[in-house]
Amino acid sequence: RVNGAAMREKKDIAVSFRASARFKETLSAAAKHENRSQSNLLETLLYDFCRQRGIKLEVESDKSNS
Repeated sequence: RVNGAAMREKKDIAVSFRASARFKETLSAAAKHENRSQSNLLETLLYDFCRQRGIKLEVESDKSNS
């Protein structure tokens, strides 16, 4: 499952972008409602979006965990 694997991945890259105050408030409310961090909610939504539309995701294997 992509979502489960994503939760175990090393999170060492920062991503930033500009958004409206409305977007930020909505993201905050949605994350709080789902009891998730904002970054986890965005990651989950993005992976679900790709899965639903048949967008193939490249999965890097972490050989240090083998």
